[in-house]
Amino acid sequence: MNSDAIIECVPNFSEGTDVAKVSKIVAAMQVEGVSLLDWSLDTAHNRSVVTIAGPPAAVIAAAVKSVGKAAELIDLTKQKGVHPRIGAADVVPFIPVSGISMAECAVLARQAGLLIWRTYGVPVYFYGAAAARPDRVQLEDVRKGQFEGLREATRRDAARRPDVGGPGLHETAGASAVGARNFLIAYNVHLHQGDISAARAIARDIRASNGGLHGVKAIGVVANGRAQVSMNITDFRITPMRHIHATIQHLAQRHGALIDDAELIGLIPQEAYDEGSEWVGQITGFNPALKVLERRLEHPLAWPTA
Repeated sequence: MNSDAIIECVPNFSEGTDVAKVSKIVAAMQVEGVSLLDWSLDTAHNRSVVTIAGPPAAVIAAAVKSVGKAAELIDLTKQKGVHPRIGAADVVPFIPVSGISMAECAVLARQAGLLIWRTYGVPVYFYGAAAARPDRVQLEDVRKGQFEGLREATRRDAARRPDVGGPGLHETAGASAVGARNFLIAYNVHLHQGDISAARAIARDIRASNGGLHGVKAIGVVANGRAQVSMNITDFRITPMRHIHATIQHLAQRHGALIDDAELIGLIPQEAYDEGSEWVGQITGFNPALKVLERRLEHPLAWPTA
């Protein structure tokens, strides 16, 4: 590992309506050397996403602290939202940025998972490049049944129990999926019409698991009263964003719908950014200085005060 290595961590928390709670979680992540690049609340999905980056040891420390604070503040037995979730700190992915390999990030994810369990008693499932089992590489397989279903499954099926900790889930904080992966682009497209059936049909046609576009995970949901195609793009190099946008546009027309606008959750790498492209132009309030990872690293955000 390069002594100047930089990794990114993008933890997702199952709280998107209470700014005070999320602010406390973000503030708990302030560790020397770690830069805060982005954080946002999604009320429709009742979820928040935070992006931090820095030297591996410091980023791991910050991520572990965030899981502890989320476990303290979020009670999943009372939480509801559109987005699938198994934990208060639902997903904790580590992403190589520079001077470090994916394999090294996977080792770091394993270390973080052990620390999370030992420090806060939150059990962990490893996924992505850090997966300990082939049936847990895909996040959706880990999250099958969500918190409620997984809580019951761990009681009767040893195969569904966590990789670290357990055997059951934390009573109110569930479990965290900790992994290593490449850059993921969270991209949501709203349809002009409120018909959820069109959004679901488009999502079905484009997701990779249905034979659609490589590296695209998609669901059709209603968000803030609007039909939305909610996507995670896991390989923008093979399937460029402009191609995804054009495909959605074509499918929308086929299903008698029009694209309204789009949103980007978190950041994108410089390599994925198409200046002046139609897909970027449709993203509400897009500012490359704030939303492109490499540019944000040069000018990180101030940490909130809890």
